[in-house]
Amino acid sequence: MIAIGGSIGTGLFVASGGTIAQAGPGGALVAYAAVGLMVYLLMQSLGEMTAKIPVAGSFQTFATRFVSPSFGFAIGWNYWFNWAITVAAELVAAGIVMSFWLPDVPGWIWAGGFLALLTGLNALSAKAFGEGEFWLALIKVVTVVAFIIAGLLMIFGILGDHTDPLANWKIGDDVFHGGFVSIISVFMIAGFSFQGTELVGVAAGEAKDPRREVPKAIRSVFWRIMIFYIGAIFVIGCLLPFTDPSLLSSGEADVASSPFTLVFERAGIAFAAAAMNAVILTAILSAGNSGLYASTRMLYSMAHDGKAPKIFGRVNRRGVPMAALLATAAIGLFGFLTALVGQGAAYAWLLNVSGLCGFIVWVGIAISHYRFRKGYLAQGYSVKDLPYRAPFFPLGPIVAFVMLILVIAGQNYEAVLAGRGMEVLSAYIGLPIFLGLWLVHRLVTKSKVVKLTEMDLSAPDDIEESAEVRTKRSCDELKANG
Repeated sequence: MIAIGGSIGTGLFVASGGTIAQAGPGGALVAYAAVGLMVYLLMQSLGEMTAKIPVAGSFQTFATRFVSPSFGFAIGWNYWFNWAITVAAELVAAGIVMSFWLPDVPGWIWAGGFLALLTGLNALSAKAFGEGEFWLALIKVVTVVAFIIAGLLMIFGILGDHTDPLANWKIGDDVFHGGFVSIISVFMIAGFSFQGTELVGVAAGEAKDPRREVPKAIRSVFWRIMIFYIGAIFVIGCLLPFTDPSLLSSGEADVASSPFTLVFERAGIAFAAAAMNAVILTAILSAGNSGLYASTRMLYSMAHDGKAPKIFGRVNRRGVPMAALLATAAIGLFGFLTALVGQGAAYAWLLNVSGLCGFIVWVGIAISHYRFRKGYLAQGYSVKDLPYRAPFFPLGPIVAFVMLILVIAGQNYEAVLAGRGMEVLSAYIGLPIFLGLWLVHRLVTKSKVVKLTEMDLSAPDDIEESAEVRTKRSCDELKANG
């Protein structure tokens, strides 16, 4: 539920309409499916490493141990920045959604209030965060399921007045509006929508039995998200033409009139707009809640590994790293950009900056897994002893790596060719920041690539299984074997 909560948010409820307007229903479906395949391979890679070594700062820890300390340093700060900025983006979106009911209240007031709410929830305990995230995620899951059911009823003429379920798929070339180029151009939005599935790697550090639960989550969460995303995109593509003015709108209308709201309204559901905007608000808070948790734990982990000030590695009596939490929440103050540059502009800028940072982290996961498996075998271990084994190695991380490089290179080529400097800066600024962190750390520390035979493959002592857990695992294995 944590992974679902982090990945189902404004990317699905809001930005999905824009992808269909840009690439047509077929193009949007292909883009989301391709990114879904890439994420599936990455989650297998992450599952193999996390089940073996469950730590709170999994990405930077894996990058440090299996690639180099400098690579881990850059990955860690990049991931922290990614989710800290995402929290700010969600706060901007929350202010826009609230304008649906209270248009005269400035967005920065809502941004500040929701930031205080999320910070307070995370400050209570990891359990409080998990409990809150469960219920927030549940609202989103129920809504998406209801949306898909209502959409299918409309497609088959049982609900509303939609008669031809495939009308929007018969427009000829416009089914893939803009062709391959448009499909590539919506990859960033699709990728941003899926970002958050990697949260299971961060949460593993505080899970009760990560070696058992993480593989289960990795196996199941992807298919659930794929059903939600592919199902929702298919329904929207059937019911809303890609030329629909609502899908082509920009700025504030993107959030206030999401494709979910439009479909429910056309289904004749009373109070659809108000109800859907309330759901979108909970989705935004859920994604922001997960982002604040993930970035806080990453900063905490880096402090323990000597990559951040030691103060961020301290926890209070409830086990919460308060200094790391407050520092991360401070980045959320970027939400107050709404008062300076306008809500739509701030949201688009933060969305672009965060999107590339997430792709860079995924590249780090693919590289780390490839070297992890090589080092694991080089040190004489057997793949059979892994708690979870990625079935498509080495093809999985290699394919994911190649796809990610293509996406990073071409995500906003139009702005590059047109010479739109600010758009280029917002789309690619994460890349030079990451490379700069990597290079500066390497020059200062003189760190080198870790040799396969010298990799640290040890797991924390405190995740050893209890007798109860070992008994349950044995029973499950006996049942599985008949």
